[in-house]
Amino acid sequence: MTHLRKMILEELQRRHYSEGTTRYYIRHVERFARHFNCSPDRLGPQHIREYQAQLFSKQKLSPGAVTNHLCALRFFYIQTLKRRWSIADTPYPKKTHRLPTILSQEEVAQLIDAAPTPFYRTILMTFYASGIRNAELTRLKISDIDSQRMVIHIQGGQGRKDRDVMLSPVLLEELRAHGRRLRKQSSVWLFPGNPWHTGDQPIDTKTPRHACQYAARPAGIRKRVYPHMLRHCFATHLLEAGADLHTIQILLGHHDLKETARYLHLSQRHLHATASPLDSLELKGRLQPER
Repeated sequence: MTHLRKMILEELQRRHYSEGTTRYYIRHVERFARHFNCSPDRLGPQHIREYQAQLFSKQKLSPGAVTNHLCALRFFYIQTLKRRWSIADTPYPKKTHRLPTILSQEEVAQLIDAAPTPFYRTILMTFYASGIRNAELTRLKISDIDSQRMVIHIQGGQGRKDRDVMLSPVLLEELRAHGRRLRKQSSVWLFPGNPWHTGDQPIDTKTPRHACQYAARPAGIRKRVYPHMLRHCFATHLLEAGADLHTIQILLGHHDLKETARYLHLSQRHLHATASPLDSLELKGRLQPER
């Protein structure tokens, strides 16, 4: 696998794939090879179909996760081995479109107030104030906080796209207090790593997830809270406050407005703007609303 690993790595690097995508693609190809205990260049379409089926039946992966595996194998066979790949023979699974779970504004406040450490509190406030992704937060630099223009610069976001989001005055004060609390002020990273937050590298993506989990329990929130949920809350609560979809699309860094439009299904303002047709019926014995 060493020679093949080098080949696929070179093809990914030539196309300037991100470090995360490169890591996942190589890992998925290696898992495919280990499943059959055979070098992947000796496996063919029948093995891919069998593997795809067991990803669902045995590993119980979601359609999105299975698609990620297939994308990695497709890249390996087409770009690295220069073989044909038939979508008809190995179709991508249909995705299940579920609405994300969100918290009310009251629940978000409870979550932030229940953070077990000031460091975690600042992380939760940054998520909710800006709507950034987990990986984007971990890579935030001190220089990304522009207090003159009151924006946060997101560099190298999803799809290698930069964007700016608003810098809340409340968050700015919290970030300044956060800097004063650190034992050693990092010269680069807004959220420096290691247990004492004095490292030369930023925190990893596990730290924000822990911040959500450890705050949700004392806050009495039974929903599964994770960093991306606060991104959903950011978008939904902005929509409820009257922000237009296009503005929210830009703030979230969505390529397609359809991605942003799903928050219409979560916004109470939009859900309650239209009355149910049941309300207009003249029913016999209808109960009068209590005063």
